[in-house]
Amino acid sequence: MELKLNILLSCMYQSDMSLIRSSNIKCDTVIINQCDEQKTVCESIGKSNVKMICTTERGLSKSRNLAIKNSDADICILCDDDEVFEDGFEQNLLKAYKTIKDADIIAVKMKNMPAHFPDRVKKLGTLDLFHISSWQISFRRESLIKSGVLFDELLGAGTGNGAEEELKFLTDCKKAGLKIYYVPITVASAAQKSSTWFSGFNKAFFENRGASTRYILGLIPSSLYAVYYIITKRSIYKKDISPLCALKAIFSGIIGNRITKQKRKLK
Repeated sequence: MELKLNILLSCMYQSDMSLIRSSNIKCDTVIINQCDEQKTVCESIGKSNVKMICTTERGLSKSRNLAIKNSDADICILCDDDEVFEDGFEQNLLKAYKTIKDADIIAVKMKNMPAHFPDRVKKLGTLDLFHISSWQISFRRESLIKSGVLFDELLGAGTGNGAEEELKFLTDCKKAGLKIYYVPITVASAAQKSSTWFSGFNKAFFENRGASTRYILGLIPSSLYAVYYIITKRSIYKKDISPLCALKAIFSGIIGNRITKQKRKLK
C-alpha cells in the first residue's frame, strides 16, 4: 500500500501560497497561517494539493496541533516558514517508514545543521531527544492519534514560556510507548531568520529553560540537567551572562515551577 505524505507548515501573516514555491514544496501540504482572519483556502499547485487554514489563534504548538488534526496523511513532517526542501526527499522518507516498520517517529537531517548522531539508523533513547529540533520530526499520524499525544500548548513560541515544545512532545511520545528513530535522510535546509522567542542568553532565557525542564522532566532530573547545561554550554552563553548568574536564573525557574502551576490551573 502506498503511503501518503503531508508537510505540516506553520507560518504567520501570509497573504498567498508563495511559501509553497519558495520552500520548494512538491507534495501535499497543510498550512496553518496565524493571521487576523478565519478562513480555509484549498489550491492545487503543480502536483500538490495545498490546504491553507487561516486562524486568529496564536502559538506554535496550537499551530502544530491544528495541522495534525486537519491532515489525512499516513506520514507527516513538520515544517517552519524558513525551510527549503530537497528534491525527492518524499520518496526517501516514505522508504524509511516502509523499511523500519515499527517506527512511529523518524527524526531526519537538515542540510545546513550539525548532526548530533552518527550517519546511520539509530533508535533514540530519552537523552537523545534533547538533540532533536522540531523541523527534524516526522511521524505516523495514526500512531500519534491512537496515543493521544499532541504538542503541549503551554510551551513554544507565543506562550511566553520559551521553547522546548518538541522535547515535551517527544518525551510524551516516548512515555506513550511510541518508537522513535533517527535516520540520516537530508530533507531540507533551514534559513536562519530571527527567532520569534529567542532574544539572547539573558536571565529570562535561563528562567524559562529551568521552568520548562522542570515541567517536562521533574525536579531532580531538571536540576541535574541544569548543572550539565551551565557547564557544557558555557562557551555559547558566556558573552551574555556569567555562569553564576545563569545558574541562579535556571534554578529560579526550576524552583518557581511556573509552567506546572499554569497546567494545574487549566484542570
